[in-house]
Amino acid sequence: MSAPNLLEMMTTLVGTPSVSSTVSSRDMGNRPVIDTLANWLEPLGFDVRVMPLETQPHKANLIATLGSGTGGLVLAGHTDTVPCDDALWHSDPFTLSERDNRLYGLGSADMKGFFALAIEAIKPLLEQPLTAPIIILATADEESSMDGARALVKDDVAGARYAIVGEPTGLKPIYAHKGIIMESVVIEGRSGHSSNPLFGNSAMEAMHEVMSELMALRKELQEKHRHPGFAYPTPSLNLGCIHGGDNPNRICGRCELHFDLRTVPGMENGLLHQEIERRLAAIAQRRQINIGITPLMPGIDAFEQPLDSDLVEVVRNLTGQHPETVSFCTEAPFFQNLGLQTLVMGPGHIDQAHQPDEFIPLDHIKPSIALLQGLMRKYCL
Repeated sequence: MSAPNLLEMMTTLVGTPSVSSTVSSRDMGNRPVIDTLANWLEPLGFDVRVMPLETQPHKANLIATLGSGTGGLVLAGHTDTVPCDDALWHSDPFTLSERDNRLYGLGSADMKGFFALAIEAIKPLLEQPLTAPIIILATADEESSMDGARALVKDDVAGARYAIVGEPTGLKPIYAHKGIIMESVVIEGRSGHSSNPLFGNSAMEAMHEVMSELMALRKELQEKHRHPGFAYPTPSLNLGCIHGGDNPNRICGRCELHFDLRTVPGMENGLLHQEIERRLAAIAQRRQINIGITPLMPGIDAFEQPLDSDLVEVVRNLTGQHPETVSFCTEAPFFQNLGLQTLVMGPGHIDQAHQPDEFIPLDHIKPSIALLQGLMRKYCL
């Protein structure tokens, strides 16, 4: 089965549910989407590999390569979507709907539509000899764990030197974004009657000290690290939620805090986690109380592609736009770690992603195809 036309491809991709979620009851595989892409790309001459995730065989990455050589281009994206509430949509989220010069559907912008546009851009170039490979790379589980991107190795992008991650950026090139670590702090104290504090060891009072220490760390990090390219130029640390105790006349025996820390390029997530552990261990020893810290998700590194790199210059010339930054995370650092010059750039807008009535504007279609063809001509023809 060869690739159908653009709207048919988008209709099929949107109509194939592939929700990933940290809530197991809502999580599903992406294999039907991966298999559909494979069935479209193989007849076009791509060498297609479907690579199931080691611990989740119902989820997979797809790596489809056309041509050989070095210096080629990776067009990358994720095939999963966030969950949605059908009742909040004005149309079926799994049916591509056109109205108001927009194409509505779950994943239309974030980011199944990018794959349809990439394939459409390639079609007119198939008869031309390639000097370097074009690689379509589709991942699993970006919206929950990024396990798909974490599973990639250098051999998966052999021959390529450049990567475009097609997240919705309004077709603006993005050269940097912040990273994230998200942690749980659990303090196990000893409950007792509040009439005599000697009866217990308050987990909530210990958490008060932990929160003060985290805010002190935040201040230190903000004084040390600054990136003027971001609207909020320093790291941020958010104390997101806290739960503890069960009654005002009982010493709190257990307290749990969840927080996240957003890093700027140049900061190392692993070292930050170690520093937080060190500081909290000192509090635990001083108060003779048990404090445990556990990541709520695997961390994602901050990303920055140097502005003087070849890919940035090429994209600047093709778009006429100076690269910008965003605060949300993408798979870009994983591709950069594989040795690829990387930019984030795709149709649609991030403020439509993860929202009811997600859409991709129709006036992004032709510019997206032209931009991708310009990159392929530069790097692969």
